[in-house]
Amino acid sequence: MESDPNPHDPSPAGGGEEAKKGLVVLLVGAPGSGKSTFCNDVMAAARRPWVRVCQDTIANGKQGTKSQCLMSAAAALKDGKSVFIDRCNLEQEQRADFVKLGEAQVAVHAVVLDLPARLCISRSVKRTGHEGKLQGGKAAAVVNRMLQKKELPKLSEGFSRITFCHSENDVKEAVKTYNNLGPSGNLSAGVFGQKNKDDKVQLGIMRFLKKVDKQDQDAGKDITSDQNLTQANVPRQDSIGNTFTAELENKNEDQGSSNDENSSERSFVGGSSCNDVHTLAFPSISTSDFQFDLEKASDIIVDSVSDFLNKFDSVRLVLVDLSDKSKILSLVRKKAAKKNIESSKFFTFVGDITQLYTKGNFRCNVIANATNWRLKPGGGGVNAAIYRAAGDSLEIATKERAETLSPGNSVVVTLPLSSPLHLREGVTHVIHVLGPNMNPQRPNFLKNDYVEGCKILRDAYSSLFENFASIFKCQMRIESKRSSSGISNSQNPLKGTTGTCFSDSDQKIKREGWYDSQRNKKCKGFPFNAAAKEKISTPHGGHGYAHSETHSDVLNWDENSSNLTSSSNPSSEVKEKNCAEVSKRTWNAWAQALHVIALNPEKHKDVVMEMSDDFVVLNDLYPKATKHVLVLSRLHGLDCLVDVRKEHLPLLKRMHSAGLKWAEMFLLEDSSLIFRLGYHSVPSMRQLHLHVISQDFDSAHLKNKKHWNSFNTSFFRDSADAIKEIEKHGVATVIEDESLLKMELRCHKCRSAHPNIPRLKSHIANCKAPLPTHLLHNGLLVYAESKSVGETSRNIS
Repeated sequence: MESDPNPHDPSPAGGGEEAKKGLVVLLVGAPGSGKSTFCNDVMAAARRPWVRVCQDTIANGKQGTKSQCLMSAAAALKDGKSVFIDRCNLEQEQRADFVKLGEAQVAVHAVVLDLPARLCISRSVKRTGHEGKLQGGKAAAVVNRMLQKKELPKLSEGFSRITFCHSENDVKEAVKTYNNLGPSGNLSAGVFGQKNKDDKVQLGIMRFLKKVDKQDQDAGKDITSDQNLTQANVPRQDSIGNTFTAELENKNEDQGSSNDENSSERSFVGGSSCNDVHTLAFPSISTSDFQFDLEKASDIIVDSVSDFLNKFDSVRLVLVDLSDKSKILSLVRKKAAKKNIESSKFFTFVGDITQLYTKGNFRCNVIANATNWRLKPGGGGVNAAIYRAAGDSLEIATKERAETLSPGNSVVVTLPLSSPLHLREGVTHVIHVLGPNMNPQRPNFLKNDYVEGCKILRDAYSSLFENFASIFKCQMRIESKRSSSGISNSQNPLKGTTGTCFSDSDQKIKREGWYDSQRNKKCKGFPFNAAAKEKISTPHGGHGYAHSETHSDVLNWDENSSNLTSSSNPSSEVKEKNCAEVSKRTWNAWAQALHVIALNPEKHKDVVMEMSDDFVVLNDLYPKATKHVLVLSRLHGLDCLVDVRKEHLPLLKRMHSAGLKWAEMFLLEDSSLIFRLGYHSVPSMRQLHLHVISQDFDSAHLKNKKHWNSFNTSFFRDSADAIKEIEKHGVATVIEDESLLKMELRCHKCRSAHPNIPRLKSHIANCKAPLPTHLLHNGLLVYAESKSVGETSRNIS
């Protein structure tokens, strides 16, 4: 009998299995855990014949069934070969039939690839050409769903050996073990490498889904093999006072490079502050390059923190500095202790503000940046570090919010999903804040006027904390709505406004056909006043700054109306009778596709049919008719029709004209077509887009009621009508009523009812009735017989 090359195998000599000819190894792990790679690595240097049975390719290279896998495995065993079962196998029920393949001459093993959830998600999202087509944004939801149901295998199920792999190194050792297994060799029986046999879901994903309780979190602090942390990384009691200090030792950076690939592949569906507490991490403002007096600055920090924390519970403020010898941290700690500020609400942290999670295991979704007046990258210190860590997307997003900033003010920037800072650290928002300058070599030098300087610094911290409050109040509002509707955070975790939120209904899916069915999920959101979305840049003052009436571009919470209003225009309200409330939505990862194309069309020339400074034209990936194109706005922040205001009218008219042009081009090819131009009230994809769709609805992608009713009920807003309403009322009427999408199927011409889509399509192909008169008479259709309709629409521009 061959010995087990695993150095950690606790089995005594002679404690192995009886010699058996066949071997079945069930790979157990989430998508992205490396099951297929494991099989290939073993088979590449194996000493015994192996067959890999993969459900993704079992049917002549296509996805098959579990029964086909069982038949293939049985046939391979009969031929004297050993078998890898390459399926997720995360539930006992899924494993049971494969375990039954074991018999007197066949041993059954399990190799559990229990790698960190964030690593599996990152791999799944990034990979291309996957056999089962599970890749891109949809993969994150599938991994989350499957890990929630994970049941670790036990010997009692019928396994003779179970090997647990919690890291890349564990996987390599397991590969070596099976590589060295000869044709008639055996491995010791038992369970190897399991950390805690009672864990049903790994701690990492539970934190990720906000389901871990305090006891589990405390226990989790000791589990550091996948995070490469020492006790110095965990907040500890500081001897000076009641506030906490956490330190990141330099040796972590040296060790981190050898700790598999986790540090570079952490991925989040949004970010969350640890322990469900909304957390803001911020540097000391103006005390570095702007040379503000440290004593005065520390007084202002402590006073501002104290005032803010007296107003709010369940929030946390963290002052961050790179050096453990920082004088400002020391001063703030002492003064905070004297002021009796709760250490659970405010503490200091030593480390890089752009690596709080990957290096410090401290999760924080909002960070502040001590910026310059131009809101540009460069310089040194925190500003350069944050822009560098966030990538070009932060600079682009910042430009959309503001061009300049005056001292004492701040501005919130929603971090794009594509930002490395979001992907690695879970940061959803960056708040740029500008303080007073006491450095004669820098702009707006105050000539040591500390009366004015202290006032500006207080204003800066006040603005920063108010903007932070606006973010977590919005989050609390969403959580409250979900609680009242019976949706828990664990079902649909809130991870910030850019986070990719997957509802429980999003997760009740099958791998096959997932993307198409999920495209029509309604994106949930919260009330948002449009005035807050406007750029805060205004005509420049004498110092080249944009001045505003308030100290911050902040959304204030109106407790009475339960709405968000802009502090710069509190009287601005939207009448519910005329329009829907403007919503700032959270979008699933797959719903970002159009947004990405619109902002970077030059990178997608293979799908872009027309491109201008204002819009992009492309074919709908899943057309619902013979001709179906989209005209995408390129304006960042204009996600859907409810975001549109009067200032956007020129853009909408240019999009409408582009849609007319393409409709008329298609009519030159086929004069029998009739076109309608419009918007969905609640689109499934982010980025305002105009549908130009032929009314034959002859498409294999038109599959269900939602598809049909989204174009043939009041859910679909005609472009010409929307433009007229915005001109008159400032907003367009949208009907956010999902019941419209569930209405019975009726022909859009004669209004006859039909039981299903095939019957409806068959009827439409032969229906001779004209289209509704309100569409014909109001210039809402484009067709070849009469250009009057097209001309009427064209006159809008």
